[in-house]
Amino acid sequence: MSLEGKTAVITGSGRGIGRGIALALAAKGCNIAVNFFRHRAEAEETAAAIEQLGARAVVVKANVGKEADIRRLVETAAAELGGVDIFVGNAASGVLKPVMEIDVKAWDWSLNINARSILLGAQAAVPYMRRNGWGRIISITSAGGRRVLPEYSAVGVSKAAIEAVTRYLAVELAPEGIIANCISPGVVITGALDFFDRKEAMIAHAEAHTPAGRLVTPEDVGKLAAWLCTDDAAMLVGQTIELDGGHGVVMSM
Repeated sequence: MSLEGKTAVITGSGRGIGRGIALALAAKGCNIAVNFFRHRAEAEETAAAIEQLGARAVVVKANVGKEADIRRLVETAAAELGGVDIFVGNAASGVLKPVMEIDVKAWDWSLNINARSILLGAQAAVPYMRRNGWGRIISITSAGGRRVLPEYSAVGVSKAAIEAVTRYLAVELAPEGIIANCISPGVVITGALDFFDRKEAMIAHAEAHTPAGRLVTPEDVGKLAAWLCTDDAAMLVGQTIELDGGHGVVMSM
């Protein structure tokens, strides 16, 4: 199914997984609002790649942890690109510490950027989706929302919150033709891994215990996100889809 003429807002889409999703949607004809906060040059490069695919792009700086910023992001996309049909909550940040060392500032930062931004983004985007009786909301989560990972405490809680709020959005909005789901990628080699002290060990473990024989790429995530935006996937509602090459089903001894 083509997404020609539709518009997607993708948080944190200048690079990494967000870029992979942006390019996959653009390849299906979707116009993209490319969001960044710190890395403008990469966002501009992503926008140029989108336009090379024949879609339109607008670059919007916004801190999605702030309510005013995320509403401005959605409103700018609607004004510049003619509406909002798809909202992808991909931006991620957080403080990596043991749970007993998490303070209120770290908790609020992790929850606001990762989870609250999806609620606020959906609330801003859904009125535009309702105009056509069609919409898609996709949230990016991780295995740490369901299983305990070292020093991932506040981030893991935020990922669990992402999955919960997506389920509530899904049930409330599905009768209106607005479908919400989560994608939970396995280990993907992006700049986000640089914040983990165990980066190399994480990659090595994933490579050794992924039955598919390779790690997931941003392009893999993009292809799944693009498919979830088609009507072929309309009966997948409120699900968390693990895209990890089988890594999560292997018990390492």
